[in-house]
Amino acid sequence: MVRIGRMNHLKVVNLLDFGAFLEGGMLDDILLPKRFVPQGCQVGDELDVFIYLDSDDVPIATTLRPKAQVGQFACLKVTDTNRIGAFLDWNMPKELLVPFSEQKERMVKDQFYVVYIYQEQQSYRIVASSKINKFLTTISSKTPHRYSNGQAVSLMVCDRTDIGYTAIVDNKYLGVIFDQDIDQPIRMGMKFDGFIKRVRPDQKLDLCLKKPGFDQQEMSDLGTVIVARLKAEKGFLPFNDRTDPAIIKREFSVSKRVFKMAIGGLYKERLISIDEDGIRLL
Repeated sequence: MVRIGRMNHLKVVNLLDFGAFLEGGMLDDILLPKRFVPQGCQVGDELDVFIYLDSDDVPIATTLRPKAQVGQFACLKVTDTNRIGAFLDWNMPKELLVPFSEQKERMVKDQFYVVYIYQEQQSYRIVASSKINKFLTTISSKTPHRYSNGQAVSLMVCDRTDIGYTAIVDNKYLGVIFDQDIDQPIRMGMKFDGFIKRVRPDQKLDLCLKKPGFDQQEMSDLGTVIVARLKAEKGFLPFNDRTDPAIIKREFSVSKRVFKMAIGGLYKERLISIDEDGIRLL
């Protein structure tokens, strides 16, 4: 069955001057325009193509690969806006529409937004929405997650909050990365591998970028770095457990929590003193 808005593996059934026709099943044969037909293509060949709807809502094929498919979330750039809505670059000949009714906030040209791509039930046209929470809620209500603490997952950052960042987990669920667990620059739309830090009693997800349980080794390594810097700076560094987290990240590339635990360990070993103006080597 041909899936509109997704990659398909289809057989070439006819070749004409203006392109190739691919076996479309219930959709009839689907045109692959000449500029996308591979050199040496023959009837009977099978091609990987993306199926989208042209300006007349007729299915058409391309060998171009979109930045995201129907049923996926993506961070895309607005290329234009008009009285209908905003248009996004998703690497297709026809840009992706976000109707005004599906904009969480009024979209601005040249800005990036996290959106969900879907096919409308009545018109069948492919559109996007920046109101991603309603789609995440629908997905999670149909298929509750079964994650456990420490499990590896794929993450995409989708929004900034007062306590950190929200991220989409495995293209299905929503979680939170707290500021104290961030020790590297991140921004909206970034994708990376992360971990489930904690599954809360209400099944909400706390996320982290490093595997939980590695703090001890990280603190040990950081303690060595701190002692070396103290020796290089005549036994004093102007940082302590009251230092701004942003400064800690800049100076040591770790979270404030890890830094506090590291200097606490050095203090217990009587290697440093923690004073009002910083830390001193003993």
